[in-house]
Formats: sequence, C-alpha cells, structure tokens
Amino acid sequence: MPEDINNNATVGAAQSTAINGEISPVPNLFGKYELGKLLGCGSFAKVYHARNVNTGLSVAIKAVSKHKVLKGGLTAHVKREISIMRQLHHPYTVKLYEVLATKTKIYFVIEFAKGGELFAKISKGRFSEDLSRRYFQQLISAVGYCHSRGVFHRDLKPENLLLDENWNLKVSDFGLSAVNDQIRPDGLLHTLCGTPAYVAPEILGKKGYDGAKVDIWSCGVILYVLNAGYLPFNDPNLMVMYRKIYKGDFRFPKWTSPDLRRFVSRLLDTNPETRITVDEIIHDPWFRQGYQEVEFHKEELDWKDCYGKEYDDGNDTTTKTLNAFDLISFSSGIDLSGLFGRSEVSERVERILSEESPETIIGKVEEVAKAENVTIEKDCRCGAKLEGQHGKFIILICFYRLTEKLNIVEIKKREREVGSSRHLLKDKLMPQLLELTYKPEGPVPCN
Repeated sequence: MPEDINNNATVGAAQSTAINGEISPVPNLFGKYELGKLLGCGSFAKVYHARNVNTGLSVAIKAVSKHKVLKGGLTAHVKREISIMRQLHHPYTVKLYEVLATKTKIYFVIEFAKGGELFAKISKGRFSEDLSRRYFQQLISAVGYCHSRGVFHRDLKPENLLLDENWNLKVSDFGLSAVNDQIRPDGLLHTLCGTPAYVAPEILGKKGYDGAKVDIWSCGVILYVLNAGYLPFNDPNLMVMYRKIYKGDFRFPKWTSPDLRRFVSRLLDTNPETRITVDEIIHDPWFRQGYQEVEFHKEELDWKDCYGKEYDDGNDTTTKTLNAFDLISFSSGIDLSGLFGRSEVSERVERILSEESPETIIGKVEEVAKAENVTIEKDCRCGAKLEGQHGKFIILICFYRLTEKLNIVEIKKREREVGSSRHLLKDKLMPQLLELTYKPEGPVPCN
C-alpha cells in the first residue's frame, strides 16, 4: 500500500513551527545567508529560517545531507526535486531561488511562506464556501500549470500548501513529484506513493495510474476538507479506510450546497476515465464564481541570462563585455549542476568563438528556426531564443564581446523532456554555427 515516503524535512512542516528555538550551527552560509532558527527536520534534511544579508529577504533553507541521501539511494529523488522546482515559476508555487553545495550538504534556498501551512488554518475550523472556493481556485491554477509542464505532484494535501504574507496559496514539497520521463510504455505511472487519506483509488489497484488524474483526486479531498473541516475518508484501521476510498464511500456535511456536492462528486469520481479534468474544472459554474485567470511572466530561460555590462559598438546591437570574473565563471569549476559528481542532463551549455557579427549569426539561427517550424524571439541586445514542441525545450543564443573582433557565442539549452531538442541542436543548429567558428590564420605557436 502507498505510504507517505516524503519523510525528509518538508518545507510545509518546516515553515510553520520552530523546534525548541534551535539555532543553525552554521550562522553564515557562503557569506550570503544568515541562518536563524531551525524550523523543521527529517531523516536526511533540516530546514532553517534565513535572511539574505545583501537584500534582507527572508528565505527558508533546506539543508540536505549528501551522505544520508547517497546511503538511502535517494540521489535521483533529490535531483528530480531540484530539476522540477527550477522549472516552476508560478504565483501559487513555492519558488526555488538557488541551490548551493558544500562537500557534505546541498542547500535549497526557497521562498519563505510567512503564513505557514494551510493545514494549521483548517485545524482551527472549516472555511466558508466562498473562502474554500478561493483557495481551490489558486490550487487548480498551480496544479494545471504543473501538469502543462509534465509535472505531477502526487502528494497534494493541506500540509503541503503554504500561505504567503498576503494569505495566498503556495504549493510546496515536490519531493514525490513525477515527470513525463517516468511514465512507462503503457502511458501510466506505477510508483506507489502519497499520503493514505489523499491517495486515489486507482493507486490502490496497483495497475498503473495517470499522474494528472490522481492529483485531481487529491484536490477533491482537499476541497472537501476545506468545506467540512474533516476528511471524507478516515478510519483508525488503514485497510478499512482504503476500502472506503476504493468504493468512494463518503458523506457530505449537511451545510454543503447542492452545487458544491455535485462538483466534489466529480472530483472524487472513483473512475479515473470519467473524473473531471482541469479544463472541465475551470469551466464549471461553481468554480468560475469570482474566478480570475492568473497572469504571470514566464521566467524559465530568459533574456536576463544574457544581460550585463554592455559594449556599444556604435550600431543597434550591443553585446555584453566580458571581464576576468566572467571568463572564470565560464569554467565548470563553479557549476553546481553536478551536485553528486554527475551533471544534470536537462541543461547544457555550448560555446563557440566567432568573428562574425551577432546579426549574421542570428540570421543563421533564424533560417534553422523557420525550416524546423520552431518559435524564435530575437533581441538586439542579446541574441535569439528558440522554443519548440509546446515549450518542451528552450534554446537561448547569447553573445559576449571578448575582443574588438571576437565574440563568444553561448548556446544554452533547457529541456523538460530529455532528448526533445537533440535533432534541432545537434543536427541542424550546431552545424550552422560551427561554420562561423573563428579559425586563426597560420600555425598556432606552442609557447
């Protein structure tokens, strides 16, 4: 049977209560973060409240023991959590600011949710129908966003839903999340995981399940809890509770409105094939009352990755000028992607040296993009950004001025599905760019 295996220090549990006021044994992290009280701990991680010494921003820092992760065989688990959190930029998901590492620990620097857990608010009493709807709307906005990027949470519950200083929802704890590359050839996920009271009936059947559909079931349980103040499926005997879940055996409290009863029944449909979808939820009359579409800026791999001190050559194009620190940072020595000695395959950076102008290089990139039917966005200050297969990959072309005549062309690639950009980058784009590579005339001196 599924168990709540996410027993590391969860951000949800961590951001609500300090443990005996304990202070971090490392008061200053990399000279950048001043660590404060211990907020929560688990089998291989601890979470601290911290402050950015430069900006004063409050953050939560999750310190993960490399030794315990390796010993527990959870390396892939931690890497996946980092990879997923780096992808997500939504107003109702907890933001991962950065990942730092030492020889013994990995540090997740995470948005601090001042309002604590939603669970703590519900435990004081049920919500009104309007307030339940407001939080459910925010939850579905975040969950729909995650699903559109091939991320399935698989452990949605009030303990993993935080509140910011404005009492808006923040979905946290992506440690049990799955991504598309974990789906088996039958099109389903098969890992048994989750929290018993929120687990979908098809997971209990052990025949595979759709990650999006089990998240919707959990959302249904959450909405029931918001309105009722207690769980729809609960029993001291775990097997009895599982039987209730499998049969969809629950009752509504008397104060539940007819429209809400109908809506929750569609969420808690034991048949995943007929269970309501995110798109159907958004168009449901009960859900749409007071609903406003969330607008946000996509921050995935963006122009800000190129901007810096600019070199003006008198034309419309400006290119970042490299200083000594920039050149050092191009080395792999400070790349934190290989936290366990192996780099992430979801991101890659290529660099070439060229005498050609940025306009000429962008022209070549544009030709490839048009031939391959890939979306291209150009920026005279930076280069070009290519996005394909409905956002499954992004390729960013950046220019850096090395000398008066030479530019470094940097090709940054980020994939949500490994291999999704292989054909375009390896077979089409790189051959064109390599033709523009600087080739020094005459023999190269040995010393």
